[in-house]
Amino acid sequence: MIARDVSAVLKQYASWFPVVSVTGPRQSGKSTLVQEVFDDYAYVNLELPGERDAANVDPLGYIRSHPAPLIIDEAQLAPELFNVIQVESDRLGTPGQYVLSGSQNFILKRQISQSLAGRVGMLTLLPLSFRELHASRAEVSFDDYLYRGGYPRLYNVDIPEEVYYANYVSTYLDRDVSGLINSASLTRFNSFLRIAVSNVGQLVNVTSMASDVGVNVNTLRGWLSILEQSYIVFFLHPYHANIRKRLVKTPKLYFYDTGLLCHLLSSKSTLDMERSGTLGSVFENAVIAERYKHHLNAGRVPDLYFYRDSNGVEVDLLDMTDASAPQLYKVKSSRTFRKSFLKHLDSVGELLHVELASRSVIMRGDSTTKVSGSTIWTVADWACE
Repeated sequence: MIARDVSAVLKQYASWFPVVSVTGPRQSGKSTLVQEVFDDYAYVNLELPGERDAANVDPLGYIRSHPAPLIIDEAQLAPELFNVIQVESDRLGTPGQYVLSGSQNFILKRQISQSLAGRVGMLTLLPLSFRELHASRAEVSFDDYLYRGGYPRLYNVDIPEEVYYANYVSTYLDRDVSGLINSASLTRFNSFLRIAVSNVGQLVNVTSMASDVGVNVNTLRGWLSILEQSYIVFFLHPYHANIRKRLVKTPKLYFYDTGLLCHLLSSKSTLDMERSGTLGSVFENAVIAERYKHHLNAGRVPDLYFYRDSNGVEVDLLDMTDASAPQLYKVKSSRTFRKSFLKHLDSVGELLHVELASRSVIMRGDSTTKVSGSTIWTVADWACE
């Protein structure tokens, strides 16, 4: 198994909270992670019909017959368990009693917020970061990672990417989406996925997307929310000193995993991306998603933005997670550095008071170097720093 960076944080949370939950997209490795980190805990999986029926028929009896410490996988399938876990965790009063995981994140999160607020430490496990993959599979290049993605099964089993992702999309539509929209809309939702990938790295134009899919704007917003809550996509908002203005300005759309993105784009290599003109947006997506994973794996809430002003001055990524030491990044899929890459980086850096040493260009180049005080990173060096 490929070691996960979040393991140490997960153990720490279990020493602080009576309940720990791990959410994330399907097949990101949640079940494997919690069983490996808490190998002395009892384990139940509510996807098994007998377990699920027993938990729903008599939730108190089920918890009493499965004493803590206990891992409950697919916990959202027994909603009444959450109230019982609340009572039992309060009664015992010790940390690390229950570990909850599940794939239907929107349901699991709602149940946790309703019953376990203040008692649960919540972590998110995304597909493998390049850093995690490189530590175990040093032969995998970032270009390979771009189109193959980070779902662990692709590296634990010799399965072709196109087979894996075709089945992943089918499972996602059948098990997650079908319960949230009417069956007549599933075909259009599948088309919507293809429309979404064509908008990666662009400002989200809901009206245009709705027209392309053939649905109204409210439906389109709801479908985007489904993708976001199930950890398929995320939104990067523009930076503004006024927080209220950040929330109303138009965000950009990105995928958490570029392997899924490339499957939906029908790209099987960086050469395919170069020919189709999508390499720049996919590479930018991979870099920004990598930063999300970097912070989430450390137990931090990412605070990331892009910068764009009315004069067309733009920087791809502003990392404000540590507000005392912001980081500014220009992302270029080129292998050749040009001094022009620094132009907007320097002007925005000065405007936002970002230290020169914290302004960087991330590229597909062969070596990391310094130019005029800024770091010109190879993407692999940056991701593994």
